[in-house]
Amino acid sequence: MVLSWERDGQTVGELGQRLFLESNTVTPLLKRLETLGHVKRRRDPADERQVRIYLTEAGRKLRQRAVNIPRCILDASGLDGMQAKRLLEEIRALRKALESHHSISKDPKHRSSVDRVR
Repeated sequence: MVLSWERDGQTVGELGQRLFLESNTVTPLLKRLETLGHVKRRRDPADERQVRIYLTEAGRKLRQRAVNIPRCILDASGLDGMQAKRLLEEIRALRKALESHHSISKDPKHRSSVDRVR
């Protein structure tokens, strides 16, 4: 929901990329959110292969109810603001390193001989 609140009308693929999940993992979650009345899924008229996700009025209102969640999570973590900020920076760096490694490992020129045998 947070990603939809940031930018309405994203495709399933865009949401998946931002969540580091495959579309086939995101789709059941979006179906649940649609059943709950928070989002609507619609085919993109410019490209029927794409499904776009739009917030409903109920989905927009949910944001107001969720405004205190980040503070509750921070309080429950036992971290102060600076510690939480550092942790998020370290997580971003780890993600970036893993993404870089993943893209290199998909390149046949960089795969190990063991991987090439499979």
